[in-house]
Order: sequence, then structure tokens, then C-alpha cells
Amino acid sequence: MKNQEKDIVHEPSSDYEKAALDLLKTALKRSYTERFHTMTKLMKMNIMFRQAHIKHKSSN
Repeated sequence: MKNQEKDIVHEPSSDYEKAALDLLKTALKRSYTERFHTMTKLMKMNIMFRQAHIKHKSSN
């Protein structure tokens, strides 16, 4: 059993939980006005992308 454990390759585990906590901590440090401006910017982009018309010209 111990010989089999030596043969198994152990990949380093990525710490996704720590990364998510770090993102939450940085988000909580932002003021309400920064959050408001970010949200309004995203809403404006959403409206712009919704109204966009994509035209494709064939290469024939």
C-alpha cells in the first residue's frame, strides 16, 4: 500500500476559497459611491450591448 502511495503524483491544490475570500474583502473595502458608479457603468454597457446590431458580410 505504501509503494502505491509513492507512485501517485500529487498535484498542488489550488486555494479557490482563499481567492474568493480575498475578492470579497476587497469588494467590502469599496465605498457605496464606488459601488454605485460601477453598477451604473455596467447597466449602461448592458443597454449598449442589447441595442447593438451585428452585421456579417460573407467573404464570397
